[in-house]
Amino acid sequence: MEQIITEINNQFSLEKVNPNSYSPLNLAYIGDSVFDVVVKTVMVEKGNCPVNKLHKRTSEIVKATSQAIMVDFLKDKLTEEEANILRRGRNAKPYTKAKNASFSEYCKATGLEALVGYLYLKGDTARLVELIKMSMEHLECHTKNTQ
Repeated sequence: MEQIITEINNQFSLEKVNPNSYSPLNLAYIGDSVFDVVVKTVMVEKGNCPVNKLHKRTSEIVKATSQAIMVDFLKDKLTEEEANILRRGRNAKPYTKAKNASFSEYCKATGLEALVGYLYLKGDTARLVELIKMSMEHLECHTKNTQ
């Protein structure tokens, strides 16, 4: 992903900006899309299947309630810097509300998306993918245990 952002910056003649300079909601804005792309990539790479099944599987992971579960799991696994970004995102005042999530879940999801956006813009692809992988594995176990 670092190559992607470098290529985008080069092709559009953009200067590299320190991700710390972005507001948490700006980080969450880009992080939402990056998280979605990573999850969709995992789903597609797991095997060719009908798009409606891919969409259903992806939607279960990218929804705010699932992201809130991921945040609770990741809290103790983050560096101080990552925890600060997640906290800033969680404490930001969103202008919208999730359709099927509590305000608390939505705030946690915003924090996760801010962290994903931060890591993406920072170019720390390895850590970004590591955190998403760990949290997806936890979510899968959590879902199996609550069914």
